Amino acid sequence: MKLANIVYRLKQFGLATFSRPSVIQLQMARQLLSAPEYELFQQLQPSEQAHSLRVCSDLQAGGNTHPDLLRAALLHDIGKIRYPLRLWERVWIVLGGALFPKVSAGWAGGKQTFWRRPFTAKHRHAAWGAEIVEEIGSSPLTVRLIRRHEEQGIGDMKTIENELLAALQLADNQN
Repeated sequence: MKLANIVYRLKQFGLATFSRPSVIQLQMARQLLSAPEYELFQQLQPSEQAHSLRVCSDLQAGGNTHPDLLRAALLHDIGKIRYPLRLWERVWIVLGGALFPKVSAGWAGGKQTFWRRPFTAKHRHAAWGAEIVEEIGSSPLTVRLIRRHEEQGIGDMKTIENELLAALQLADNQN
């Protein structure tokens, strides 16, 4: 593992452990989300709320104002409420992915032993999130952005959805 990657992971660990949203950030989320969406947002762990708020703020700072993009930024990890991860599980995902990158991708399937469940949550949270926000009536574009936010290789087709998705992925990866 390269030094830059280690530093990034340590920063990520610190943010996941200690980040909490401010009152002002929560007010921003309340303004951007519908009432049912905000109720969902409140179910995220505080560190996940803070992460989503950083993603949204970075998008806004970059001039992105599309309402569906900002809602997707705040709710992109909402699928994690189906299986909230404990700190040791987050560490296991990072370590397993770094030490066994090819094998760990397969750990999301098969018998769901205690050590495989975190990989299932990582692998499935985008689909779960899309299902959850679709059920409460979020816009179709918000649903698709959430479903696709972990997608690799968007392709060259220039569509509004792909451009918004690329912006979401960039902000998510930087936070």
